[in-house]
Formats: sequence, structure tokens, C-alpha cells
Amino acid sequence: MTERVMWKETRPVIEAAMKVHSILGPGLLEATYLACLEHELRRRGLSARSQVPIPVRYDGMLLDIGYRVDLLVEESIVVEVKSVAKLIPIHEAQLLTYLRLSRYRIGLLINFHTAHLRDGIRRMVNGWESQAIVR
Repeated sequence: MTERVMWKETRPVIEAAMKVHSILGPGLLEATYLACLEHELRRRGLSARSQVPIPVRYDGMLLDIGYRVDLLVEESIVVEVKSVAKLIPIHEAQLLTYLRLSRYRIGLLINFHTAHLRDGIRRMVNGWESQAIVR
């Protein structure tokens, strides 16, 4: 997967998130942004499901331990929504783990608690050389 392909696939999600952020601004709960982003994506004709379960596979067992992807867009893009003062490495690790467990390739980490949403977006790809983070 090239960076260009990843950008093309994630662009509609980022544009929808930017609209939500421009209307609501920072400072609300994650659940609010998640619900509004899901609505905006569907309004744009994209499929979006929230709180999608991620089972853990271990030693031949399939465990439903309660992990959930915030949003799954077009059955291919995992979106983790945050509303925190600053993204920290554990947030990126969480998204990479969810990508690995769910076996999806592309993920977006979107932090709505920023003055400019572009500063709160991280694109990540499962399986990219050394788990590169593309900003």
C-alpha cells in the first residue's frame, strides 16, 4: 500500500471529521464527536459502525474480552476518536494493536481537543515497514 492510496482512502473520513470539528469545536466528550462523526460519514454515503467488537486470538482460542473499535468505516478503516489535551504514545500503540488484532490495514487516530484538527490526526498502517506512523 502506498502513501497515496492510504491518503485517498482516509481523505473522506478526515474531511468529515474536519466538518464536525469546525461546527462543534474542541472541549466536548469523545462520545459526542464519535456520534457526530458517524452521522456525518453516513450522510456522505459511507458505511460506518461504532463500537465494533475486536476479539483477541490467543493459542487457538477466540476471546471476547470487550475491546471495541470506536468506528469502522467502509469495513476497512479503523478510527479511534480522542478528546484529550495531547496525544501520547499509548494512544498510537492502542490503534496499532487494534489494527493488528482486527486485521484491518488502515487506521486513523483523531483527537478533537485541538484548536486545529489537522494537528490531532495520525494515519497508521498495519504492516507498513516498522509500523511507520504517517502524519
